[in-house]
Amino acid sequence: MAFYNMQTGDPALLKSLADEYTLSDNHHQPTQGGSAIQHIFLGTGDDIFWSDGNGNPTVPPASQIANPNPKPGTNNQYRLDGRYSNCSDVAAPGVLPILRYLDSLQYDTSAKCALGHYYMLNNTSPGFLPNGQLDAAGIANGTSIPPSNVRTIGDALDERSISWTYYAGAYSAAVNLANGSTNPLDAVGQAYCSDCNFAAFASSIMGDPAQRSQHIKDIADFYAAIRAGTLPSVSFVKPDALVDGHPQTSKLDLYEAMLKKVLDTLDGNPALKAETALFITFDEGGGYYDSGFIQPLDFFGDGPRVPLLVVSPYSKGGRVVHSYTDHVSILKFIERNWHVGRLTHRSRDNLPNPHPDRDNPYVPVNSPAIGDLFDMFDFGHGADDEHNERR
Repeated sequence: MAFYNMQTGDPALLKSLADEYTLSDNHHQPTQGGSAIQHIFLGTGDDIFWSDGNGNPTVPPASQIANPNPKPGTNNQYRLDGRYSNCSDVAAPGVLPILRYLDSLQYDTSAKCALGHYYMLNNTSPGFLPNGQLDAAGIANGTSIPPSNVRTIGDALDERSISWTYYAGAYSAAVNLANGSTNPLDAVGQAYCSDCNFAAFASSIMGDPAQRSQHIKDIADFYAAIRAGTLPSVSFVKPDALVDGHPQTSKLDLYEAMLKKVLDTLDGNPALKAETALFITFDEGGGYYDSGFIQPLDFFGDGPRVPLLVVSPYSKGGRVVHSYTDHVSILKFIERNWHVGRLTHRSRDNLPNPHPDRDNPYVPVNSPAIGDLFDMFDFGHGADDEHNERR
C-alpha cells in the first residue's frame, strides 16, 4: 500500500493531466473482485461463466466453487476462496444475502444470474494460451476458464467493419514462450497479463487465428501504429506487469513513464492527436472500502471508485465530472460514438445514462444507471456531438 499526495508532487504526470484535462471522481470498477473480472466487464459489459467451451453451462471442478462463509474461528477468511459461483442457487454459500439485499433496494434491478450458470468471480486465466492453443491443464483443474461465447465489443465492432485492436505489453514474447521459446529475451513474456485481455477469453477472437492475428498485438505495434498514422478506430492498451503500476510487480512512476511514452508518441503525430481521445484508468483499486457512493447494479457489482482521466482536444480545462460511471461506460461511449448497438439483452450497456440528484450529483435518481462519458467532453468549439473520436 502507498499514500500519494498530489499537492506535494506525487504522482506528477497524473496530477498535471488532471489539472489540464477532465477527471471523473465518480468512476467505478464494475465488480467487487480482482483484475480479471474487471477486464471481462470492460469487454463484454457482463460476466462470463464456466461452460463446455461451446456456450453450454456446465459445472466447474468442486475445488474452484466459492464458499465465502467464514472459516470456523475467523471472520475474514473464506472456507473456500474459489473462482466460480452459481448465484442462481439460493442455497449456494454466500448467495442468498446478496439476493435479499438487491431485493431490498428502492429500485428494480436484476441479479443477472442465469439458471445453472457458474459465473467467474476471482482472478482466472483464459482457456487459451497466448499462441491460441487450449490450456488443457488449466481447464482441467479450473484455474483457466473454458473458451467463452459471451459477445464482446470486438465482435460488435467487427460486425460494423470498425477497426479495433487490443495491444498488450510483452504479448509477442508470451506467444514465443507458449511456442516453446528458450530465448532469454522472451522471458519478459511472463509479464504479459493474459487475465487482463478480454479478447483472450473469447472463442470468436482468440480461437480464430485470423481474428487473433488482426486484433491482438504487442504494445510495440501500438507505438508503431501511432507513428505510421494507422491506429485503429478503437484501441485497448494494457502495459505489462513490470510497468503497470501494480505494487506487487511495478511502481506507479514506472506506469507514469509508460503513459508519458504514449503521450509523447501521440505528440509526434499531431494530425492523429487532434482526433484522438485517450481514456486513462485503473482496472481496480485493490480493496473494497470506498467513502463514496457505490451503486448496486447486479450480483457482481458495482465496486469502489477508481481514477478516470480523459485526454483529448475536447476535454481540456481541468474539469471534474461527477456523473456515475463504471468500466462499461467505456463500452457505452464506443457504442454511441460509432453507432454500435448493445452487446446483448443483459449487458450493462443497456442501462440508461444517470440523472443526478439535484442535491447530490453523485447519486442517480434513475438507478440503476451508468453514464456514457460524453459529458467528459466539450464538443461545442467547432465540432458537433457526433464527432468521431478515437480511443
